[in-house]
Order: sequence, then C-alpha cells, then structure tokens
Amino acid sequence: MEKEEIIYGAHSVIEALKNEKAIEKILLNKGQRNEFYEEINQLAKKQQVKISFVPQVKFKKYEHLNHQEIIAFVSPIEFLDFEKTIEDILTKKDNPLFLVLDGVTDVRNLGSIIRTAECTGVDAIILPKNNSAGVNKDTVKTSAGAIYNIPICKVDHVHDALFYFQSSGIQLIAATEKTENYIYSQEISSKLALIMGDENKGISSSTLKQVDLKVKLPLLGNIESLNVSVACGALLYEIVRRRI
Repeated sequence: MEKEEIIYGAHSVIEALKNEKAIEKILLNKGQRNEFYEEINQLAKKQQVKISFVPQVKFKKYEHLNHQEIIAFVSPIEFLDFEKTIEDILTKKDNPLFLVLDGVTDVRNLGSIIRTAECTGVDAIILPKNNSAGVNKDTVKTSAGAIYNIPICKVDHVHDALFYFQSSGIQLIAATEKTENYIYSQEISSKLALIMGDENKGISSSTLKQVDLKVKLPLLGNIESLNVSVACGALLYEIVRRRI
C-alpha cells in the first residue's frame, strides 16, 4: 500500500505553508487552541487549504509522532500552473481536450475519472481549490497510476478558468440533466473542455450559465443518474469516437 505522506508539528506545517507545498488538508484539535493555530489558519486561508477541526481521538493513530495535534496531508503530485499549462498545450495541439471537474468530492470517483481521462487523451484536468476531492493515496490507487501521466491544475475559481478557455477559442461543454440535448446529436468543436459536476448536485447553476453547450446521456432504466466517473467515461469516449 502506498505510504501516506504527512507533515506534523506546528513549525513544520507553518514552513510547508509558507513554501506553498501542495497540502491537501490540515488536521487541528478542535478542543485546543495554541499560539500557532492563528498563523496556520491565516496561511491556510490564503492558499485555500482546507482545515478540519477534529476530536483528539483522530490523532491516536499518529501517537508515535511528535505532532502537537497539528498534521498536514501532502498531495502525492505537484499541481501545475493553469495558464502556463494551457498555453503550452495550445501551442502544440490543434485539437486540445480539457476536463474541468466542478465539485467532484469523492476521492475514488476522482481517481477513476483521472484514469479514464488519461486513457482518452485528455490534455489536462482542472480542479477548483475548494469544493473538490483531495488527491491522496486512494486517488492514486484508483487512478492506477494514471495521475502521474496527465497534467492537473488547481484554480482559485472555476469561472475564471472557463473565461480563459473561452477567450482561447475553446468550446465549453457541460454534462447535465438540465437539457434535452443528447451528446450524440450535437456539433462539438475540435477544441473543447468537458465540464463534469458533483453526482448529487451536478454542475453549479452559475457555471451552467457560462457554458456554450449542455449535453446529457440517455437513461433508459429507472435510475435517474449515472455515477459521475461512469458518465465522464461515456462522454469522453463519444468525443474519442468522433475524433478517430
């Protein structure tokens, strides 16, 4: 099993935040406050790193470490700069394919999506810093290692990324049940970004207002929705089918 990388103790976590290390989450004891908590809070907020205030029992598994009830979980990958990554891809490819995940919060779904994205030739995956599944050992395992073979960027706001795509001539396609358009009957551009949302809430309404095209898959049974990773795979392979 892949070893979980953590940073522990107040000084180590503070230094990691100051050096903008790719931290996914920080655990702090909800029943305790000390001189370091405020500094960690401020640094984490600035970098949009999630802090979870948990009971003391959550630290029991780490009792062999001098953690001071302050533990940070480090991403197993380095996230790339969004604008530089997109520009590099656009200079090399006439038919780029991007995947934007707007609120996918399950780590295994994220891993499965990354695996399918790599298999279907997605050029980069874009995640929001907030309201997104963390990238941890479960994500890596579910992706079957594909996570190391595809660029992944984190952005402060999905809306800004979508505006950037549109200004670069990239069509925005949203997967949503709030449409009558099946993907099979729609014209799609050679340059596009597919947007997938949370499988319970879907894509946010503000994001839907921003896209160029809304599409869905037919559901012929009694279940009202597909798992987001399955739906993503079906849509990506429809795009692949058209390209080959």
